[in-house]
Amino acid sequence: QLQLVESGGGSVQAGGSLRLSCAASGDGGYKWYCMGWFRQAPGKAREKVASVSRNAPTYYADSVQGRFNISHDNAEDILYLQMNSLNPEDTAMYYCAYHPYICPVDFRYWDFKGQGTEVTVSS
Repeated sequence: QLQLVESGGGSVQAGGSLRLSCAASGDGGYKWYCMGWFRQAPGKAREKVASVSRNAPTYYADSVQGRFNISHDNAEDILYLQMNSLNPEDTAMYYCAYHPYICPVDFRYWDFKGQGTEVTVSS
């Protein structure tokens, strides 16, 4: 069973940066096809922020395009989300997820999910 653990969240002022990490462990035979980051702000629906796939274009939500960058360290099997120019609207719980075959838009359909790391951006 693959386990995902997010880290790197915290509190920053608007304009600041954070880098989230998602470490995968537990199943050495797991082969991923798509990895992604989601977020859920208080009182709002969970949304897909970014995803990276083996043979599909990297996806970014319009709200983070140009500010966030998703990357994967294949050697360490760590997924990153570099977040720059943060604003209060980025405040949310951030989750990483893996899927072996597809890149679902809906978080519910991802096979493996982390527990989340909280990001708070103050104005």
